[in-house]
Parts: sequence; C-alpha cells; structure tokens
Amino acid sequence: MTLQVMSGNSAQSYAAALARVHVIAAYPITPQTTIVEKLADFAASGQLPAQFVKVESEHSALQVCVSASSLGARTYTATSSQGLLLMHELLHWAAGLRTPIVMGVVNRAVAPPWNLGADHTDTMSQRDTGWVQFYAESNQEVLDTVLQAYRLAEDPAVRLPVMVTEDAFYLSHTVEPVEVPAQTEVDAFLPAREARAVLVPGRAARLGSFTGPDHYVEFRHEVAQAMARVPEVFRGVEEDYRSRMHRYHGGAVATYRVDDADAVLVTMGTMSTTARSVVDELRAEGRKVGLAKLRLFRPFPAAEFRELAGLVDRIGVVDRSFTFGAEGPAATEVAAAIYSGPHHPFLTNYMVGLGGREVTPQLVRAIFDRLLGAEGPGTRWMDLPQDAGEVTHG
Repeated sequence: MTLQVMSGNSAQSYAAALARVHVIAAYPITPQTTIVEKLADFAASGQLPAQFVKVESEHSALQVCVSASSLGARTYTATSSQGLLLMHELLHWAAGLRTPIVMGVVNRAVAPPWNLGADHTDTMSQRDTGWVQFYAESNQEVLDTVLQAYRLAEDPAVRLPVMVTEDAFYLSHTVEPVEVPAQTEVDAFLPAREARAVLVPGRAARLGSFTGPDHYVEFRHEVAQAMARVPEVFRGVEEDYRSRMHRYHGGAVATYRVDDADAVLVTMGTMSTTARSVVDELRAEGRKVGLAKLRLFRPFPAAEFRELAGLVDRIGVVDRSFTFGAEGPAATEVAAAIYSGPHHPFLTNYMVGLGGREVTPQLVRAIFDRLLGAEGPGTRWMDLPQDAGEVTHG
C-alpha cells in the first residue's frame, strides 16, 4: 500500500490498471479525458499489458467493450455528459447481454446550454438501462469502488455492467492523498475473470439474437433478478475489501448521526462532505440532525430507507438533477421506498448544485433550517430567488 496524491480521474486510471483490464476503449470528452490519457500511457509503456482501442465516438467505445467482454475479456471505458448520452443504445445492449463492463463516468451537466460543471443529469438519464450505479464522494472512494465494481460485476450471481461516477472538477481535477493498494493485494481480492456465457472463437453460438414474446420476458426477468441480487453480493464484496484493505465507505447508504435525529438530509457525491461538516456544527448547537449518503443508486436501496424512515420525522433529499417526474430522481426513489413501509415521515426535495453551482455550508444550513421548520412536501429549487424556487405537487 502506498500513499499518492492524485485526482479522481487518476484514481479511476490506477484502479483499472490494478484490475488488470485486457481492453480499454476510449474517446475523449471533458472532463473525463485525463482518465483514458493516463491509461494510454500505462498501455504504451508496457506497465499495463492491455489493448488500447482508439475509436471515433463514445458509441463505438462501448461497442468495443461489449464485444470484448462477450469474448471473456475484462474491459474498461470512461465518458461524461453528452458522451454518455451517445452511448444510450449500447448501454441497454451491455446490460441485456450481461457483460460485466466497468465504466467511469465524470458527472457533467447536459447541454443546452453548454456547461462543464458537476451535475447528475447524465447518469440519471441512464438509470434504467440495467447498469449498477455508484456515486463517489472522494478520490479514495473512486479508486476503491472501481476495484469493488469489477468483483461485483463479474460475480456469477450478477454479471451486470457497473458505472462508477465522480463529480466533475470537484473530484476529476482536484487532488488529494489516496491509498493505492499493491498489485499483490488487488490480485488477492480480484482474481482473473471467470468466463461464463461468453462466445468462444471456432464454436458455433449466438448472443443477443432475435427472440419473440414467448421468450423475451424471461430474458428481462433474468436481468431483474440479477439486479435484485446486487445488494447482498455487494455487502460481501465490501466486507472482503474492508478486511483486506482496512477501508470501508458505508455500504449502499452511509448514515451519519441519524439514530436520534429529528431530521436527516440525503445527499449524493461530493456535497456529502460539506453536509457532514454542517451536521457536526448543528449538533454542537444542540440541533438533532443527521446525514444519509446515497452511494448505490441502482439498484435502489429501498430497505435501508424504510429503516431510516422509522427513525426520523423529516427527511430532506438533495438532488443534483431534475428529471421532470414527481420530484427529483433521488427524492422520487426515496418516496417510493418509504411508501411501502410502515413509517411515512415528511419528505421534502431540494434542488441544488445543477451545472456545478457551489453547494456551500451556508446553503446546507439553510436547507436544514427549512427542513426542521414547517417545510412540507414538494420540490424546492434552493439556487433560485426565494419567490421563484417553489415547485409543489398534488
């Protein structure tokens, strides 16, 4: 184990190299480009004996990974924003073919207008393609989660592709100390991929061929069952990683000071760091608040939120994207999860940080002030003037 100062993008690169990927397919897009640039350096120098495939688009990059993975290779690609949108068709193919690809996604706002800032719209718009989705808070969490993602994706009970996301610039281009495990440690945690249901050259077989309604439902049900097995498999993967590397990021939902809280705020990604510090400040003032960091978004950890709903009277969910549903995507999922449970605390949605707008401690404190007050259900756009930020439903 060595301590290195690196960005979140470098953490993605080092993790993919430590995973001994066989094929990397890449197309540049800001702010993801430095991930594949470093992997290209690793491959060119011989440090990583992998095939680096330069393609003409993100759509082609994912097609290369789908094809290579279907032959049993361990594959990696990375993208962001419009590039992820261009992959949309192949995202469905990757999940439907049960290819355990790992992809780094640097969360960036979707145009128009053009914007390079952190925003979760790109991955949220792909949340129902059949990919497992992780949202990282720190560069260390990025590296650890990529390694865990390969173990999870390649588990025989899962065999699904995984996205490991990081907020643009807050992680992608900001450096911090990261513990990098030795290659021997990673090899012990992540053995070579066991080829299952793959094409073998010279042997007649079909993959992804046409099927009618008499069998199509069964294929979709198999993907649904695989996704349903992810939480249990991931718990085992993360516990094994903790026992070997002595690091743990809190499971699917990392809670903080929630046991006696009057109100809990649900966050994703880098804003969780800011919110955690505000929780400590408010606790020092005698105000009982807590934090729940939503780390695993797909499959959604409904059981954890039903348990959380039994502890508090008020839950605030912060979204860094808006998807034109009843509320923001995370808030909609939390509401659906607790609806089927016995406890129904007030739930309020807060829209913040879109397009990279800063989520300050003052803003988080203002959210807690409103949440602890008489705030009712609905969506509050906290980055807008007070009279323009109310969106209610019902």
